[in-house]
Amino acid sequence: MAKKEETAETKDAATESVVKATETQTAAQPQAAQPATPTPVEQQEQATVQIDDSAAPACYANFCRVSSSPEELVLDMGLNPHPYGTGHTIKISQRVILNHYTAKRLLSALSMAVQRHEQAFGVLETDVRKRVRSNS
Repeated sequence: MAKKEETAETKDAATESVVKATETQTAAQPQAAQPATPTPVEQQEQATVQIDDSAAPACYANFCRVSSSPEELVLDMGLNPHPYGTGHTIKISQRVILNHYTAKRLLSALSMAVQRHEQAFGVLETDVRKRVRSNS
């Protein structure tokens, strides 16, 4: 298994810090093969991130509430057992707190995923009443 090294760069100390994971160079690679100053595109191509999701629990949510403050965005997710009724309590099972930069990246990623799904399977109707067919 190749060793990975995490490095942190601060773009603007007052507003944002960016963490990039980059692969360490092996001793077998010649230094002459590398460019003297990599361009930003080349740096992005070299950046890799390993994800360990072995301890992440999976949950289902058919309800989401979004709230925000100037510093963060909060996603509360849960299961609504009565999606057609009102006047009942929905228990929140997951809360995700994001900064607005991460929320914008999430918005873009979800938008692309939904577009791909709709291209393959057709338009998704978000109004539950329009999706439900009566038995009559």
